[in-house]
Amino acid sequence: MGLPDMMAISAPDAREARLVYSDGTARTVYCTATEVPFPEGRLIVSRTDLQGIITHANDAFVEMSGYEREDLIGAPQHILRHPDMPKAAFLDLWDTVRRGEKWHGHVKNLRKDGSHYWVYATVVPNVRGGVTTGYTAVRRKPSRRRVAESEALYRQWLQQEASTS
Repeated sequence: MGLPDMMAISAPDAREARLVYSDGTARTVYCTATEVPFPEGRLIVSRTDLQGIITHANDAFVEMSGYEREDLIGAPQHILRHPDMPKAAFLDLWDTVRRGEKWHGHVKNLRKDGSHYWVYATVVPNVRGGVTTGYTAVRRKPSRRRVAESEALYRQWLQQEASTS
């Protein structure tokens, strides 16, 4: 399922980006420099099917994303993709979980209103009867030091991606 372009944001620091996803779909997103702090003592939990379509979103996920639950369920997980996230980070995630392994990493997510939030994510395959049926992601509050390290690394990766495309 493709996603519609985001509505333009009228904020002085808003910027527009065109994202092309691994499934071939694309959309225009708008983002600001506003970061929403991760809530203390909460975990964001979601489940997807094998194609990354959201099948479950807990209350913390709904609140932090800024979307309504009915907008999230049935949408691709990449609805939250921030343009500051390099494709290589998600390639590593998908390669890891498709091998049946657990993946950990820092992710900058885009909220519906154009702001963002950082998470430390753990993604695991859901295995039933020896067959992977989907994936569960649990996100927690990241350390600020690791966010700063991830921002620097992701800027380098984005520059490399831009120079090879």
